[in-house]
Amino acid sequence: MWIPKPERVVIQERQPDARWVKNFSEPYWDRSVAPFKKKTPDTTAHHVPPNFVKAASKATSSVVYIKTQTATSKESWQPSYTHSNGSGVIVSPDGYIVTNKHVIEGGEHIQIVLDDRRELSARLIGFDESTDLALLKVDGKELPYLQIGDSDALAVGEWVLAVGTPFRLQSTVTAGIVSAKARSLEIIEDPTGIESFIQTDAAVNPGNSGGALINTSGKLVGITTAILTFSGRSEGYSFAIPANLVKKVISDLREFGTVHRGILGIEASTVDFDLSQEMKLNEVRGVYIYRVNPESAAAEAGLTPGDVIWSLSGKPIYTLTDLTEKLGQYRPGDKIELVCIRNEKKIVRPLVLKNPFNTTDLVNIRSEGILKDIGFEVRNLIRSERETVESAGVKVVSIYRGSLIERTKMDPGFIITHINDKPVQSSDELIAELQQLEGRIVLQGIYEKYEGPFWYVFNK
Repeated sequence: MWIPKPERVVIQERQPDARWVKNFSEPYWDRSVAPFKKKTPDTTAHHVPPNFVKAASKATSSVVYIKTQTATSKESWQPSYTHSNGSGVIVSPDGYIVTNKHVIEGGEHIQIVLDDRRELSARLIGFDESTDLALLKVDGKELPYLQIGDSDALAVGEWVLAVGTPFRLQSTVTAGIVSAKARSLEIIEDPTGIESFIQTDAAVNPGNSGGALINTSGKLVGITTAILTFSGRSEGYSFAIPANLVKKVISDLREFGTVHRGILGIEASTVDFDLSQEMKLNEVRGVYIYRVNPESAAAEAGLTPGDVIWSLSGKPIYTLTDLTEKLGQYRPGDKIELVCIRNEKKIVRPLVLKNPFNTTDLVNIRSEGILKDIGFEVRNLIRSERETVESAGVKVVSIYRGSLIERTKMDPGFIITHINDKPVQSSDELIAELQQLEGRIVLQGIYEKYEGPFWYVFNK
């Protein structure tokens, strides 16, 4: 391969002028600027870059290589499989590992490879569509792990390290700075998706997904999720899910197996320059409320269309993306405090966050596995519904177009009380029955506003 010869650069020395000759035994006087006035030395030119060795050492032992295997053909004479790979981060000494959902999606067998080359089988604890995060568990004790840092404290321009397994190159460390915060790329397909990425210029490539973004103290400040590329390879920008959001998601997945999020109950947009001028704001930031949903947390707190959300529990709000990320760190029932701008004055509104059904119950909407195959999403009944219908059951939240369930003419809001004449009291029971039954399946139940019961039949 021909390599062009670099140009030769010639630097010509010039003779020093007597006015600029410095006596190193005397203070430095710059007489051209101010006679006899001492010049402050420029220390920035001699600043030594930070040492990343300790931080990198912590991270490389705690970041793992993840590989999954899925059978595409189970013919005994010639089985075939598909494989995928990525990275993960050990976040507890007993073997909890956080990664991206897209890294392990569809994987029937999940293996992780530690930095010392040990291989362990992992099981999926849960995942969150809204953030593209997943939590795995391996059996182990006293495993190396990363402490979770405060991503809100990250500053643009701060040094960070990306650690992962790009191209299956285990324990790869790259360095960069925080280029921006609260970036939205519109890559998460879930309509409730939370995108508020930390943008960095650390080099990231395929295989880094699920890996660690750490600060110079060696604490986890983000989970690497995406790159901005036109070639399919690194082009200088990578994006990570903030650690404060990660911490809340994996806490919910460990405790409940799903994620519970508090909701304000508003429709809003980011304040732009024209709106800030119209409302006489002293900064171009905040979130403008143009609708408040009835019976929501915002309505009960007295928020109205035209209010601008200025801060949340003491943290300034800059954009709608920023607000969404900070709200994503709370559950229904959590108390927060909003500072809003109304008629050029600040007002303070404490409130209690709710779920999508305007209660503080922790509601788990299920859509995985067999539910997705036959075409609906379900959840357990909330307290008020159990009191109204005076029956146990499972409520249908939504129905997929073109699915088996849609063809039965069932409507959302149907409460399943029996499956093939067997009582159903929870979504777990419904899923277990659907998985084992074959052939003709009858779902019996009621609607809250209509006399019943009703029956819907399909073949599996």
